[in-house]
Amino acid sequence: MAALVDTNVLVYRFDSRFPDKQKTATTLLREGITKSNIRLAHQTIVEFVAVVGRPLGNRPPILSAQESLREAEDLLSQFEVLYPNETILRTALRGVAAYQLSWFDAHMWAYAEHYGLDELLSEDFQHGRMYGTVRARNPFLSKLPT
Repeated sequence: MAALVDTNVLVYRFDSRFPDKQKTATTLLREGITKSNIRLAHQTIVEFVAVVGRPLGNRPPILSAQESLREAEDLLSQFEVLYPNETILRTALRGVAAYQLSWFDAHMWAYAEHYGLDELLSEDFQHGRMYGTVRARNPFLSKLPT
């Protein structure tokens, strides 16, 4: 069973402000490497670099520019990366209309739908809900039935 990981999982891996989420994200990603069952969308890596590299109010960024680029390179080598195409864009448009998702969330879901992935791991979707053929799962919730 393969799953698509959303940007928030990657960000929490490095965000020490949320130690429980950091631990969960680290475990999930390590298991994904071991089992080869995690996929990343091109969009996820782009968003990751943007999010971890921007200042957090009065605090410095989660990662320096050099660190964020190095981590992006590591992600490219550790996980299968999925790239967009016209079908994904059209599916995302349908996702906005059908599920009232934001454009970025619809685009993320469209990757999972197009590539036939079973799950979308994110805190940005309704936990346990089916979006087309893809079940959303929030890995940061306690073990809840889906």
